[in-house]
Amino acid sequence: MRAIALTVSTLFIVGLGHCDSVAAKDPILITIDHAKVMRLPGPADTVIIGNPGIADATVHDRMTLVLTGKMTGITNLVILDAKGNPIADEVLKVAKNEDGLVTVQRAGNRYSYSCTPLCSNTLEVGDEKNHFDSTNTQISTRNSLGQSSTAQQ
Repeated sequence: MRAIALTVSTLFIVGLGHCDSVAAKDPILITIDHAKVMRLPGPADTVIIGNPGIADATVHDRMTLVLTGKMTGITNLVILDAKGNPIADEVLKVAKNEDGLVTVQRAGNRYSYSCTPLCSNTLEVGDEKNHFDSTNTQISTRNSLGQSSTAQQ
């Protein structure tokens, strides 16, 4: 009996406020380091991200989620109501923002820069290790400074 219930519950997916069949469902597109608001058709009780390394979901209120892209890839989002019934089952596709991205290949190593309009280091998986580590340290330091100044207010 349980297998039948699971099969029936996967036949319908609730999207951004409407219900479509699985075959007609398009993934929700998110850009790395950008947020996207998702309005829900009913109050959420549980929010599950298949791979939290790819995307994150923050509950704004029980009817609104904020999805944030973290790394390129595809994962899924499942939202359950208070009774454990699915109210959303979505595919999330996270892509990088190509605007202003410059990649330099030098002696077999790759270096990535964000040039909008001035160029600065940016993180891309596959970049030369020292470049990546140095950029990561600088970004982490900048982010922690921003968080500590927010906490002091």
